[in-house]
Amino acid sequence: MKKVLFPILVILLAVSHVNAQWPSNVTSIESKANDSVIVSGDLASGALMEDLSWAANSSNACFPATQNLKFRGNHVLYATSIPPRSILTISVNPADANGDLSIYGYMMGNTEYRVVPNLPSCISCEADHKWDGKWKGKVQTSERKIEFQNPTQNTYNIVIGVAAPKDVITGKFNLKLKLKS
Repeated sequence: MKKVLFPILVILLAVSHVNAQWPSNVTSIESKANDSVIVSGDLASGALMEDLSWAANSSNACFPATQNLKFRGNHVLYATSIPPRSILTISVNPADANGDLSIYGYMMGNTEYRVVPNLPSCISCEADHKWDGKWKGKVQTSERKIEFQNPTQNTYNIVIGVAAPKDVITGKFNLKLKLKS
């Protein structure tokens, strides 16, 4: 009996060690190759982030400080990874079609577990938010979308933040991760 339990215990410890790298305010999501994963969330489970200087820092270049008001509400954080030679498309849709959400994500090495606002640098950072004006030939919906490409042989960690404008601290949403390998 002990011979069977030992390998199972080792596997359980390895799995808990992987998830233990992220702080408790980050929800891990496992994406599926050539498939989509949808996770429901609520801004009420997040927290305000007073310091947004990391986003405009040239080592991250996520979004300019002129857009900070669109990220002054609650932030809900998720983590996933992108395998070699893959494209990961991440979108968020508010449950209320009139909801105004923003999304950002950043990529770092697979042994790095940095969480904003403590982000001195990253490999790449993407963001999408409500436009300030109209774009010729384009129509914006309430969906926000970002994409990461990994043409390398390495796996990378990705942190995703769903946020809202100033004073918005509640609102349900669906977060979709679509992985093309």
